[in-house]
This record gives sequence, structure tokens and C-alpha cells, in this order.
Amino acid sequence: MYSNILIQIAQLAVGLAALIIIHEFGHFAAARLFKIRVDEFGLGFPPRVATLFTAGGTKFTLNLIPLGGFVRPKGENDPNIPDGLAAANPWKRLGVLIAGPMANLLVGVVLYAMIINRIGSPIPDQVQIIEVVPNSPAAQAGLLSGDLILWVNDTEIDGTESIRTAIYDNLGNETQITYSRDGQVHTVTLVPRPNPPESEGAIGIVMSNPTKSVSVIAALPAGVEAVYQHSETLLTFPVKIIRGEMDPSEGRLLGFKGMFDVYQAVQETEVQQNIPPGVNVLGFFATLTISFGILNLLPIPALDGGRIMFTLPEIILGRRVPPKYENAIHLVSLALLLMLLLFVNLQDFLNPISLPK
Repeated sequence: MYSNILIQIAQLAVGLAALIIIHEFGHFAAARLFKIRVDEFGLGFPPRVATLFTAGGTKFTLNLIPLGGFVRPKGENDPNIPDGLAAANPWKRLGVLIAGPMANLLVGVVLYAMIINRIGSPIPDQVQIIEVVPNSPAAQAGLLSGDLILWVNDTEIDGTESIRTAIYDNLGNETQITYSRDGQVHTVTLVPRPNPPESEGAIGIVMSNPTKSVSVIAALPAGVEAVYQHSETLLTFPVKIIRGEMDPSEGRLLGFKGMFDVYQAVQETEVQQNIPPGVNVLGFFATLTISFGILNLLPIPALDGGRIMFTLPEIILGRRVPPKYENAIHLVSLALLLMLLLFVNLQDFLNPISLPK
């Protein structure tokens, strides 16, 4: 038991470190693209253990604390240093700052594409029975899990909504269901129940769209859409909480222990619900990388989004916020963020999150 917990802790730590390193690599790649010198790309956090190698004027280092990584651009906060980040024009600084969060969002696209590759891509214009309730009209008519519904009376079925409408338009009346099983087309007659038992539905089936196998590459557009929808959900959280549409606890920030509790739960759920191996874990890390990317884009000083905000006056008005004031604001904000981080991690122990069983 304890060895399994240690393995899960290690898996989570490695996953988190990888997402942080990918974020920092986004900054690094953009800086190199814009000819901005990078003094160091560190794996882990200081103190430094060793310099692995030097390339293009950048030291690639191995550091003692293996919880992520960092990039140290030349002249990050001093515009008087040539070839440094602060001395670059605002468009280049903007590109470097946005590249980190974008790297995280791109990883989210790839992870969602991998999930779709494992579970299949839904075919939206087909409907398949995935469960038949015992003793229901569907069961008595001989319908089985896996059957494809083609017609309900004279209505051709082109999605789940069309079958719902056709069934509920015929409550209490004899209804013909035409379906396909093993390539053969059959028709049965049943009577949809006007008052079915709770959660059973009028004819007693659970239905879904069938899926088709797709490669990871072919699933990338669907991955982009999934990341967009996920990002939209995250960004609308505060508005929904203010409107009372969501409980504030649903948008609670989690520290390492909270994330570990969720990670354990998704692994257990994967086994209990017979989900293809790795799907829940991929979904968990997709959620983390998207959240990390969106969080860093928020206009909070010390985060990438806050630094982006300080480039806008220069881009729009041609006037730069004096670096000494900008650096002071980032420093104060960083101190506040560290206090928030401490509070969030303490809350995970004092008020653990409740997870559905």
C-alpha cells in the first residue's frame, strides 16, 4: 500500500515538473527565436548540482530540487543590458511572455488528442444503445447493448436529440424501432412509457454516439476544441460563482496534497469504471496544464499575464512604465502569491477536499 502511494507521489511530481519545464521551454524557445540571450535553462530549482552543457551562450543546468525548472533570460529586469529581455522591443517581450502559457495549452491539445485516440471519436449522427434496463420496453422487445438505432417510426435518427423527440412524441403508443445489429437491419415494436420509473426513461435504454478509431494526429482538431471549451469553463468560473450558478467550493484552488488526492481518485475510478488504461490520468494532466496556462495568462503582477499587461502601454501609447516601478509591483505581488500558495497548501490539510465516492 505504502509503496503504491510513493509511486503515485513520484508520478504526480514528475508530471508537474514536466509541465513546468514545458512552460519554461516555451519562454526559452521564443527568446531564442527573437535573438534574446538566455543565461540559464535549469532543470529543477537551485541550488545548482551541475552544469550539463553550454549551447548558444545558455548554460543548461541540473539543480537540487526536482520540482520543475526555470529560464533566466539575460537582463530580465534591466532595460540597460544589451540583448536582454527588458531591452527588447515590447512585441518581442510579449511573444516571450505568452509563449510559456501557450506551450502548456498546446500540451493540453496533444493530451486530449491522445485521449480521443484511446476512446475513439464520437460519430455525432449515429445513436448506439450502451445499456438496456431489465424488464423495460426495450428489453422486452429484444433490443441489446450495441444496437444502432436507425429509425423510430418514419423518423430517421441522426443524433441523440432526434431519438428523444421521436420517442416522447409517441408516449403510450405502439412505436416501431428499426435498428442494426451485426450488419443486419431489424424492426421491433414497443410502447414508450408515459410514466417510467425514475432514471429509466420511456423505453429503458442508455444511449450514446458510437465511436470510430482515429490517430492522434487526426484527433488534434478535436483536441483544440476540447482545450478551448476547458479554457472557457475556467475563465467563466468567477462570473458563475458571483451569479450563484456554481458553489464557490467547485472553483477552489488546490495545493500539492489536494492534487494528489484527485490524482489518486482518478486512478481508482479508471479501474472501477473499466475506462481504457491511462485515459483518466491523461485527462488529469490535461486539466493541470490548461489550468496552469490560463492561470499564468491572468493579469496578475509577477505572473506572465501581469508582465504582459505592462507591455501594453508601450505598445499602445509608446510609453513604458518605468522599470523600477514595474519591478517593485512584481516583487510585492510575488510575495502575496507565495502567501496564497502557502495558504492553499495548508488548507489541503486543514480542510481536505471531499471527492465523490
